[in-house]
Amino acid sequence: MDRILIRGGNRLSGRLPISGAKNAALTLMPCALLTDEPLVLRNLPRLADVDGFGHLLNQLGASTRVEGARPGEFGRVMTIRVGALTSTEAPYDIVRKMRASILVLGPVLARAGEARVSLPGGCAIGNRPIDLHLKALEAIGAELEMSAGYVTARAPGGRLAGGRYSFPVVSVGATENVLMAAVTARGSSRIENAAREPEIVDLCRCLVAMGASIDGIGTETLEIEGRERLHGATYAVMPDRIEAGSYACAAAITGGSLDLAGASADDMAATLVALREAGVTVEAYKGGVKVSADGPLRPLTLSTAPFPGFATDMQAQFMAMLALADGASVLTETIFENRYMHVPELARMGADIHVSGRTAVVRGVAGLTGAPVMATDLRASMSLILAGLAATGETQVSRVYHLDRGYERLEEKLSAVGADIERVGDG
Repeated sequence: MDRILIRGGNRLSGRLPISGAKNAALTLMPCALLTDEPLVLRNLPRLADVDGFGHLLNQLGASTRVEGARPGEFGRVMTIRVGALTSTEAPYDIVRKMRASILVLGPVLARAGEARVSLPGGCAIGNRPIDLHLKALEAIGAELEMSAGYVTARAPGGRLAGGRYSFPVVSVGATENVLMAAVTARGSSRIENAAREPEIVDLCRCLVAMGASIDGIGTETLEIEGRERLHGATYAVMPDRIEAGSYACAAAITGGSLDLAGASADDMAATLVALREAGVTVEAYKGGVKVSADGPLRPLTLSTAPFPGFATDMQAQFMAMLALADGASVLTETIFENRYMHVPELARMGADIHVSGRTAVVRGVAGLTGAPVMATDLRASMSLILAGLAATGETQVSRVYHLDRGYERLEEKLSAVGADIERVGDG
C-alpha cells in the first residue's frame, strides 16, 4: 500500500492550479441519466471517486469517453451518453465504496419510473442516513419500499407527479437527489430549506443547460417546473473550493505564498474570511486567489455550518494550521458527530489538542515533529499532509487512498511549489 513521505520545513511559493470540484463532478455525472443525448463535462478531475462513479454509470447503461484537457484548460473532458438504461439498480458492492452512488436514485427513478439502490449505511466520519432523500422523493410522488438493505422507488404511471417538500435540516445530497428527480416530473415542485452550497448552484446550472426549468438558484427555495424531457449539453465543472482552501492552508502553515489559479473567491468566502482573521494575506482576482503568510498565525474561534458558513470539509485543515498559531483556538463541529479522528495523529506530531464532545481546543505549539501517521478519511488525510509540510523531519502518511479520492495529483502540485514530498510503495 502506498505512503506519502514529506520532509518538512520548506516554504511553499508559486502558482498552483486548482482542479474541478470532486463534490460537483459526482453530482453532475448522474445528470447524464436524465437524457438519451450526450452530456459533455469539462474540467473533470482525475480522482478515484470520479472513476468509480463512471464505472457505476457504465453498469446502468452509459457509454463514457474520457479525453485530455483542451489547451489552456485544466482537467479532463468526459462524454457520457445513456442511450437506454440497461439496469435500474445500484448494487451494494459499489454503494458501500462510494456514498455518492446514492445520487443515481433520483435521476434513474425520473428516467425509468423505478430505481433500486443499496442503502449506504454509515461512514468513518459519522452516520449519514438517507431518510431526507427518501422523504423528499416521496413528497414529489415516489412510492418507496425498503427490504434486504435496498430501497426500491417507483413512480406511479412511470413518471413523478411533482410536489412540495421543506427540509427540516439542510441536506446537500438530498437536495441534489430531489432536484434531479423533479426536473422531469409531470407538474411543478417546490423545495424549501434547500442546500445553497456552490455545488448545488453548479448542478442547477447544468440542469438548466440541459433544458430544465429551475427558479431560485442559489437561494433556499427552489421552484422546478417539470419538463417532459431534457437534452444533452456541454458544461464545465466548477473549481474545487475545498482543494483551494486546503492549499491556502498549506501556504499559511509554511509561511509561504501561493497563487491558486482557477480558484473562485466567491465560492469560498467563509474560508477566506477565516484565513484573514488568522493573519493571512488574501488577494482575490479574476480567475484565482493569492494567499501569503509572513508572520505568526493568530488563533481562531470557528464553528462549522452549512453554506455560506464555514465548511465542515475545511475543519481538519484549519486544525492543522492552528496547531502552530500563537494562542488557543476553539473549533466546533456541528455537521458530523465523529470528525475529529485526525486529532490523535496530529498529537503524534506534537500538536496540543483537547476534544470535548463536538468542541476541540487547539493550543498553538512552537513546532511540529515528523512522525508516522495514518489517514482516517479524505479531509483528515489532508490535515496530516499540511502538518507534515511544516514539521521538522520526515512524516510518513499511510492509507493515502483516502487522498486519491479528493486531491488530484497532490504530490505533483506540491512539489512544483517547493515541497519535499513523494509517494512510495511498501515494496
